[in-house]
Amino acid sequence: MNSNIHLDLFPEQTPAYILSFQFSSWYPTFSDVSIKSTIIRPLSGKFREYLESESVFVPVGSENVPAESTLSDDEGDKSDDDEEDVTPSYTFPELDAQIRECITQYGAVFPKLNFTSPRDAAWILPPSSPLKCTSPADVYLLLKSSDFVNHDVNLDSVFEGCSKPPAVEDGATSAGGNASIWPPYELELVLRKWYAVTPSREFRCFVRDGRLIGITQRDTNHYDFLNEIATQEKIVNSISGFWEEKIKSRRKDRDYIFDFLLTRDLTRGHILDFNPYAPRTDSLLFSYEELRDLASSSPAETTIPEFRYIDSPSHPAASRNAPAHQHNMVPYEAIELSSGKDIDEFAELWKNQIQEST
Repeated sequence: MNSNIHLDLFPEQTPAYILSFQFSSWYPTFSDVSIKSTIIRPLSGKFREYLESESVFVPVGSENVPAESTLSDDEGDKSDDDEEDVTPSYTFPELDAQIRECITQYGAVFPKLNFTSPRDAAWILPPSSPLKCTSPADVYLLLKSSDFVNHDVNLDSVFEGCSKPPAVEDGATSAGGNASIWPPYELELVLRKWYAVTPSREFRCFVRDGRLIGITQRDTNHYDFLNEIATQEKIVNSISGFWEEKIKSRRKDRDYIFDFLLTRDLTRGHILDFNPYAPRTDSLLFSYEELRDLASSSPAETTIPEFRYIDSPSHPAASRNAPAHQHNMVPYEAIELSSGKDIDEFAELWKNQIQEST
């Protein structure tokens, strides 16, 4: 007899479901098995405005940044009037103080917003310690240089794919425009204790209909040790055991994706993040169709989650020599030139700078 379960490709996407994955929703329950973190909320409207502004610059009073420019020695000879032109127009002294307090407590931090971390902007800080922030300016620079975090600032992106409230579906409009059709949403800054993470021990895990069905390496590089059968079994057993003991009974929904970091000996670990089981979450080495097939099979047939890894450098999903998120990289000089400028002003300055250097 066919005992397969019929499942849609994704569970129903409701605003309440999505909001259950913002950091402040899950961290209090799982703080004992996750990285030490501090949540700062609510953030001011001015801070949101700063994140949405076009130029990349740090607010006044937040930096420990080099005083000298990397463009040329002549740049230091500019007049005071020129210096005034590039002064940032935002300042957040209270937020600066909270960030500095966290840095004192943790030694260094890495930031994220409600859902998203600025991983695509890791290149902006020293490569020996990506995402490591030791000043408020570092935090702001990462957030401003990231395309990823824009998702958390825009309400339509946050609730993309969600079923709208009945009043909206019936054609009713509200005075507040699109923003008011969704439930209350406050932007939050999360500061997590920074330490060096080995990407080869990061894994993305898929839970559907209350079952852990798949595990995949999160970093798309080839690692020889993942080809060892004994290592694969150890990884699957450690993550499965952790999920059974520490997550399954504490997470109320039955469909979610969590990112997990194993210790060096692959026997223990902690939660990095929870993500909605939704198209917005990268399924990496699985397709969502494959995951549906795994979840639809009889529980008796698939008691052990499927493990996927990159078995050779020639694997289709393997990263090549190009750096991750290279589309988001710009020269540091461009960031310095752009401070306080709108797009047209920056374009003209950048054009002149190139002409002077040739």
